[in-house]
Amino acid sequence: MRPRTKPRTAEKPERLRKADIAKLVRPAPPDIDDDAEGKQRGGVQSLGRAFAILEEVARHRDGIGLAELSKLVGLHNSTTFHLARTLASLGYLRQDKETKRYRIGRPLFALAASALDEIEMVHVATPVLEDLSRETGESGHFGVRMGDAVVVIARTSGPGAFQLTERVGVVRPVHCTALGKIVLAALRPDQLKRVLERIELKPSTENSITDAAVLLKEIEDIRRTGIAFDDGEFNTEVRCVAVPVLDFTGQVIGALGISGPIWRLSNQALQGHAKLVRAAANRLSIELGAKSLAKS
Repeated sequence: MRPRTKPRTAEKPERLRKADIAKLVRPAPPDIDDDAEGKQRGGVQSLGRAFAILEEVARHRDGIGLAELSKLVGLHNSTTFHLARTLASLGYLRQDKETKRYRIGRPLFALAASALDEIEMVHVATPVLEDLSRETGESGHFGVRMGDAVVVIARTSGPGAFQLTERVGVVRPVHCTALGKIVLAALRPDQLKRVLERIELKPSTENSITDAAVLLKEIEDIRRTGIAFDDGEFNTEVRCVAVPVLDFTGQVIGALGISGPIWRLSNQALQGHAKLVRAAANRLSIELGAKSLAKS
């Protein structure tokens, strides 16, 4: 038998130090919920900052520089720069190459336009029409283009007797109604040419314009004066006056006007009410985001 020998001290296994043990033990993974919550907080904070930048830029029609923008939103210049650059890459901001000032980008206008649907326009236009009907005693109308025609999407009745009973949603020709003529006058020359090639200038009454040259001349007058009339052209017993309504882009979005029986709404009375109609259209345009129309 071989004698039992004790292992030499040098041969004894070294005790594992705490640092060595720590290397062998994997740290516990971070809590997934905590990690997600942290990212969510960061995302919400970034969204809030981005919207603050958009809102501040929107308040400055002539644009705004980085330093002033940073000061107004309460962020460091570098933070504002990175957020503004991201918004610009998405098109929601644009930066002037010369002045370096930021302005609102076109996609925001597109989003606003898509939100401005007919239901919202009716909601905004109705109280304006109600006031106009009270002031003039006549029926008020707000119409928008629908293909090669005009559709009345909002109407109100005045306090006077013999009010028109035209319902909402009625479609009318563009060439012999005041609302329709405003729609035609708002078209580009090439658009107007195509529309006139497609539609038939069919007479509704003996007063209807059936000659394209005559209609074009009247449209030029409407573009110059910003007001259109219908002197018994759609209904021999009715006269109308209409003016354009603009949206936030400055484009004509529709037409607002009044109608009444010819024995009450004489040409002189129609001219007298024109100023009230224009003021109402101006008010509606402003509520839809446009700048003021001419008061004259």
